[in-house]
Amino acid sequence: MKNELAASVSRLAVLQLFAMDEARFGLKVTHRRLWCPFGSRPPWTHDHQYHWFWLYAAVEPVSGTCFVLFLPHVDGICFQRFLEEFRKHTGTDRIGLVLDNSGSHTSGKVRWPDGIEKIALPPYSPELNPAERWFEALRRIFANAIFDTLDDLEAALTEALRPYWQNPAKLQRLVGYPWWCGALAGSNTNSTQPA
Repeated sequence: MKNELAASVSRLAVLQLFAMDEARFGLKVTHRRLWCPFGSRPPWTHDHQYHWFWLYAAVEPVSGTCFVLFLPHVDGICFQRFLEEFRKHTGTDRIGLVLDNSGSHTSGKVRWPDGIEKIALPPYSPELNPAERWFEALRRIFANAIFDTLDDLEAALTEALRPYWQNPAKLQRLVGYPWWCGALAGSNTNSTQPA
């Protein structure tokens, strides 16, 4: 993927390249290490409610722009809705969307909007998807936290996302892999040089 990205961007003639993935956020607490006084047990909180929603996110690592949508499931119907809303958000420019080969992404029922080109990640390679870095950062924020309802969680997650919307450079520093940004800079330079 790293070596082929510039060629894919050039071949597909896309103006922007987004990375997309989904992450589940729910009411079941995820634990992370806590600092506490020596000899005392950490105050782990437990609440085993199995209710969740999915954060669908597309990030553009070069500029730090993003698009997110909260949806109830990971399936072809929700993915289709994401693609439609994403197309409205990005306008009519030809863009590439890098994503994994999840069943919802490869479903024959999904109709890709005109101007969005799918670029598949290699199997079992989430480390190549810049969106995963953003999810890691968000999960750290919500570790050891309990929310009473999904609405409370959605409100807290929206507030955690807000700094990235208001300051795209912050997201760019997090997800702007050098090999990704270099591949796009190289393909844009090559496409503007006379033949």
